Amino acid sequence: MSIEVPIIILILAIPIYFLCNWFLKKRNIGDRKRRKYLAIFPTILISPIAYVGLICLWFISATYYPTNDFDKQVWESNPEKRYEMSENIIDSKILIGKTKQEIIDLLGNDFYSYNDNHIAYELGFVPRLFNIDSDLLDVYFENGKVIKVDQHGT
Repeated sequence: MSIEVPIIILILAIPIYFLCNWFLKKRNIGDRKRRKYLAIFPTILISPIAYVGLICLWFISATYYPTNDFDKQVWESNPEKRYEMSENIIDSKILIGKTKQEIIDLLGNDFYSYNDNHIAYELGFVPRLFNIDSDLLDVYFENGKVIKVDQHGT
């Protein structure tokens, strides 16, 4: 365990101690001298829980991103935020059954071509922990029509 964790818990403990002391005073629990000591016990219990809660909130905020409906203008003008529309593209199946030319007309010609039956569009960096590569929107064709749309990290 590094030294930063106890210091952070201690920094959290100071305001928690004063909150516990205030709460005990409002409830008329103990006299002034005892209240100081009584506030130590909930502080010892609550401080690590608050620390873990803050870490969880950080994880949630670091991995959150909004999902938006597909908008061709936003798709073309903001390539690094395309991931916000990818879920809508996949779930709504708006590409299924379209030809390769219809896909190019809709999504643009800045795609990677793996072969005649598989192209991919860069979506940008999806917010997630330790993400160092951008995601791709894979479009699969069979007999010239889209049969599957998927997303994956590179």
